[in-house]
Formats: sequence, structure tokens, C-alpha cells
Amino acid sequence: MPYPYNDDIIREVRESNDIVDIISQYVQLKRTGSNYKGLCPFHNEKTPSFVVSPIKQMFHCFGCGEGGDVITFIMKYQNLDFVESLKILADRANIILEDKTKNMNIELEKTKNRLYEINREAAIYFYKNLFNNGNAFKYLLNRGINEETIKKFGIGYSPDSWNGLLYYLKGKNYSEDELEKAGLIIKHRDGTRYYDRFRNRIMFPIMSTNKKVIGFGGRTIDINSQPKYLNSPETLVFSKGINLYGLNIAKEYIRGQKIILVEGYMDVISLYRNGINYCVASLGTALTTNQVKLLKRYNAQVYTCYDCDEAGMKATDKALDILKEEGINPKVIMLGEGMDPDEYIKIYGSNEFKKRIDNALSYMDFKIQRIKLKYNISTTEGKIDFTKNIAKLLKQFKSPIELDAYIKKVSEDTNISIEAIKKEVFNKEDNSTDLEVKSKYIKSGYRYNNKENIKPVEYLQEPGHLIAEKELLKLILNDKNIYLNIKDNISPRDFLNSSYKKIAETVYKIFEENIDIDINELSNNFDQIEKNMLNELFDETTQMNQSEKMKAADDYVKKINYYKINIKRSEIKKQLKLFENKKDKTEGDVETFKELCLELIKIDQQLKTN
Repeated sequence: MPYPYNDDIIREVRESNDIVDIISQYVQLKRTGSNYKGLCPFHNEKTPSFVVSPIKQMFHCFGCGEGGDVITFIMKYQNLDFVESLKILADRANIILEDKTKNMNIELEKTKNRLYEINREAAIYFYKNLFNNGNAFKYLLNRGINEETIKKFGIGYSPDSWNGLLYYLKGKNYSEDELEKAGLIIKHRDGTRYYDRFRNRIMFPIMSTNKKVIGFGGRTIDINSQPKYLNSPETLVFSKGINLYGLNIAKEYIRGQKIILVEGYMDVISLYRNGINYCVASLGTALTTNQVKLLKRYNAQVYTCYDCDEAGMKATDKALDILKEEGINPKVIMLGEGMDPDEYIKIYGSNEFKKRIDNALSYMDFKIQRIKLKYNISTTEGKIDFTKNIAKLLKQFKSPIELDAYIKKVSEDTNISIEAIKKEVFNKEDNSTDLEVKSKYIKSGYRYNNKENIKPVEYLQEPGHLIAEKELLKLILNDKNIYLNIKDNISPRDFLNSSYKKIAETVYKIFEENIDIDINELSNNFDQIEKNMLNELFDETTQMNQSEKMKAADDYVKKINYYKINIKRSEIKKQLKLFENKKDKTEGDVETFKELCLELIKIDQQLKTN
């Protein structure tokens, strides 16, 4: 979006505020190599994964993925927009901001401010009327909403009158044209008269995060009146698709913690009344991308808790997809069948509701549950259709561990084999005949082989070997001298863990080019799983002196080589066993057998000397 300041001013503000100085005011940083490290302020963590680069003037968290420059940090930390953050940093650097669009926007700003004033006056009018109407006030008390909560949310009442608000606001010197622009009155079809939009309704002021009244939601207290809920129309200051009800209150409680997305005003208020103060509602519309982007500012675990009827579950389904598209991994709070949060907490209380939060379903668990409802998995046909649909969903997984867990779960539910489900997920159907299979192979000696297409065996690595690889990489990353000392004794291909091998290859290459390690640049070479592993490695917490570090590195190299030789020994023993069991051995087989025996003896001698 265009900003009212030119690029030169923005650049000057950015360059005049050192990112380490700024972030140090909010986060305790410790120097690690050429960077600084600390606990991320945007999510809960015990091990520091928040890295600040003074060279790049950027920050990045390897835990939650947040990152950016000094302006971005202020925006995210203080929940401000770009312009507000720029002003804070400009003031700190004694830079005067010149608004290049000031004259163009002055009339528009005047109009907006006028609408904010009108909405504020309307909110006061509704609030006072609530206490003047016994039925409306009693209605809220019966819903479990006390006077303190009424005041906190500014709840009011619009009288059963066609022009009560109209005359009140005209008496405050606001014109009918202005009131229509605010969405508070409607022009009669005869074109000469106006009447109040909201009549005989409980009124919920909708406020922006900076606590300005931008619109209203009205709930009828007359069971015969329709619609049940009525919202303000779109105005210069109000758009349903980019605002969330209750966020002005919830934002005080949700930083880096939880935020629950519910359907209605009463859900937000009732949960707040019972101590669940981190809830927002999507203003009676389907969740939008803009609303999700607003949620992302708070770096909290997002939960959905919609009504547990079919309509609510469909809305949850769609909301989860939008959240997922925007990079949020949501969870779903499931209540009793047909219940909404307001009803649930009144019947069972906050402790039971919190248990529901703790037992919330993951995105995938909810999706699987929804798909399962469509099929009768007690029948063979139902199991097949269910599994085929689930297989399409499981393809979304990037983590092989998660994928494996869910394939096992589906297998347990359906009694369909894990192998069959994997084939369905990866489309690995093999329809080739024996003749076609044979034609793929090249005849060599006494057997067919397919060396060109064989993938390396992934060995089951012992914990000691993994620890050695990890600790050696940690020493190399944090001290180039370690690399120079051991590079001739161990190469990246000696690392058996595929992720550690990739990291080693990249680090060796950087050092060979005589470049210092920069954590931000280095992380660009890896996927998220590898980034997390890198973050664990890039941690200079050792208290060893240089001599001790060199000794430790040599020990780790020996251990890695020991395990490498051991794995080779195991492979040779397997081959020898195959030869022993083979019938009709040829002269070539005998020679190969002798060579393997000699190699095994040689390896055993190596292992003894290590």
C-alpha cells in the first residue's frame, strides 16, 4: 500500500535506528559469533531461537518464523501499523517526517474523524438507554452479563423508535447526510425522510484496535423480529472483512499465547465474563484473508470455536483452509453437539471449557473427522472411499514423521495395510508385468542389477553417532579454526544424517570460499526442519577453551569414523551371509567371498586400533 512518506525518508529512518540497539530495549540479547541471540518475544520458548544480524540489520526467529527489519519489529512488537512504527523510530532519531500526501488526505481525514465522533456519540446514546430500559437490561442480566462487563464492552440498547437516534444526533449538530454515511440512519423510499437503522436491539459497539468506535452490531430482543443480528453497513471507517469484534480488548491478553475465533458477539462477551479473555469474532461474516492477516500480528496459537452444528462445522472447515493458506497452523475446539461457546460455558463453566482447549483437534484431525462422517467405514466400500479421500489430504504433509503417524492412524481405523495407504498417498501403483520389470534391469554376471536407480540405504543411526555429528557441527559453526583443523580428516559425505550432511556441505563450501558464517544467509539454504536443526547447532554456549574444543573435535571425528567403519563391517557380514546361503557358487563367487573376508579382517584391525 502507498505510504504518506517517500522512500528516502523511510530509508533514513531505518538506517538511523540500529536494530540491535532497538531490539535490546525489549529482548535480552547475547552475542553469538557475528550475530546476537535471545528468547523470541513473539512466541513462548525456553531455548533461544531469535537471531539479530547487525550486518544485515534484520531479525529472524527460527522457532516461529517471524522476521524483518527494525520497522517490522516495532510493528509486530507494539501491534502498530507501518506509519505509526515509522513515527516512533523517526522521533527516536530526531527525524522530521514530511507528509507528501498531507494536502490530498486532509479532507478525507476530516470526514473520517467526523464519522468516529458520530459513532462515539451513538455509542453513548445506546449505553445510556440500556439503563433506562428495564427489559433490555434484564435481558443481559439473564444472559449472565453483569454491569462490569456491560461497561467493558460498552453494550447499549437502541429504543423501539423510528427516529430517536436521528433526533439525538441532529441535536448534536450532525447532518442527516453525515448520519447516513455513518450507516446509522436509512433514507425512506419516498426520498424525503430518514429513519433509524437499529431499533429495539441490544447494541454492541465495534471498535478498532486503537479503541475508536467504527460500527455497531445489533441483536434483537424480540423473538419475532428479523434478522436476529444486524450490523452496520460498509462505511469509510468500517469494513466487516478487515475487522474483528473484541480485538481491542483481547489484544491485551493474547501476545504469543492463545487467541480463540468465535462466531458471535455474545460468545466473545460470555467467554470474557468467565475469564477466557482472548476471544474475537468475525462480525457475522465468513472468515476473510484480511482478518487472518490481522490475527497473524499477535503471533499466538489460533483456535476456532464455532457452533457445533452442521453450519458451524462447515464454517470451521472453510476458516481452517484460509488460516492454513496464510501460514497459520490452527486448532479446533469441539463442544457438545449443537452447542455454541456461550451456551457451553454457562452450563459447564470455565474449567471445562479450558479442558476443551487443551484437547483441541489439530487441523488434520478435524479434517479426518469431517471426512469420516461422510462414509460408513464399517463397510468395505466405505473404508475404500474414506481412505482414498484421506490420501489426498495426507499429501499436504511435509514432515515424514507426521505423515507416518497419520498413515498408521488411518490404518488402525480401517484395517487397511500401511503399505497400501502409502501407495495411495504417493500414487506408487505398479501395474508393470514381470516382463516389463525384467526389461528395466541390466544383466551382469549371474544376476540382474539396477545400480543406476538404487537409492542409498538409510542406516539406523545410533544415538552416540548422531550426538557426535551434531556436536562436531556445532563446534565448526562457531569456530572456523575447528574446521581448518579437522577438514582433512572428515568430509561432509562422512555425515550419515542427511540433514547434518547437507548443513556440513554448505558450511564447508562457505569456509572454502573464505567467507564468514552469517546465520541469516546460511538458513536460506535449508527447509524448515533443517533450519530448526541449524538453530540448535548455532549456539555458542560451550565453556571450553580453545585447546579443549580442538580435543573434543578430534574425539568426535574419531567417533564418526568409528561408526562409519562399523556400518561398513555390518554390510560386509550381510554379503558374506548371502554368499554362504547361495547354491551353485561359481568361481567368481568364491573369489568375491575371499575378497570380502580379507576386507572384514582389515576392518576389524582398524576397529581395534581406534
